[in-house]
Amino acid sequence: MSAVDKAKNKAQQLGGKVKEKAGQVTNNPQREQEGKSKQARSDLKSAGEKVKDAFKR
Repeated sequence: MSAVDKAKNKAQQLGGKVKEKAGQVTNNPQREQEGKSKQARSDLKSAGEKVKDAFKR
């Protein structure tokens, strides 16, 4: 996984955490769910990149 991909995934994950917390603070379940979804997408991308790296070796 390239450093750029790692940075993008971390940024997406951080953005998801911020959105989730904002939803909790404002009592907005839709925003909270969007944040969780964004974090899950980031985790899936990271896992996919790790699998690709494993097969490259």
